[in-house]
Amino acid sequence: MTRAVRTIALLVAAGALAGCAASPTRDDPFEPFNRAMYAVHEPIDEHVVRPFIDAYTKFVPSPVRQVISNFNNNIDDLFSAINDGLQGKPDKMGNDLGRVLINSGLGLGGMIDIASQIGVERGGEDFGQTFGVWGFGQGPYIFIPVFGPTTVRDGSGWIVRLYWGPVGYIPDVPFRNTLYGLGAIDLRYQAQDAVSFVDQAALDRYAFIRRAYLQRRLYQVYDGSVPPDKKEEQ
Repeated sequence: MTRAVRTIALLVAAGALAGCAASPTRDDPFEPFNRAMYAVHEPIDEHVVRPFIDAYTKFVPSPVRQVISNFNNNIDDLFSAINDGLQGKPDKMGNDLGRVLINSGLGLGGMIDIASQIGVERGGEDFGQTFGVWGFGQGPYIFIPVFGPTTVRDGSGWIVRLYWGPVGYIPDVPFRNTLYGLGAIDLRYQAQDAVSFVDQAALDRYAFIRRAYLQRRLYQVYDGSVPPDKKEEQ
């Protein structure tokens, strides 16, 4: 057994022991296991992911980082348009399709966000939200090391998103994997401010992340107009 494997095993064991004191809730029936996974996640994020993102921020010029973010956002805008249609939101669908057409054409394949510069806002819809609009329950909360918080419904949405994503159809495997890697780096880079806020604001980071995530997703599913009975669930 290598040192890395032993370290991960110890982290899982320590997290499991810490999680034994946690009481499962309706939204988080797997809380002891999730806390164990969070205990694995924290040192990996602190000692591996954050230093990497800090180096990325320091050494990759801001215009290059922006181009990478714009490119990934353009793909997300396309999926947002699809989900707008699936949710019966023609106005938002028109905006998102307009963003994709403008940025893909005039913005050099999405590398320049011209649509935002002229005031066309992003829709931000995804398959997890669509499943929620269709009436599917969120299912249990799950925390995945490095990936972060999700639910059964949102995780299923992510699987659909990855399966249908245009990057997956690129035949050049090294190039395709590079784009996947840049996408993952960009996601974590864009979440850096939120991560820093959690560090400063929360005593129980796990509980804070869970509550913030579930409230945000509930808000998104109902476009900000959350029914009173759903508010009580949180």
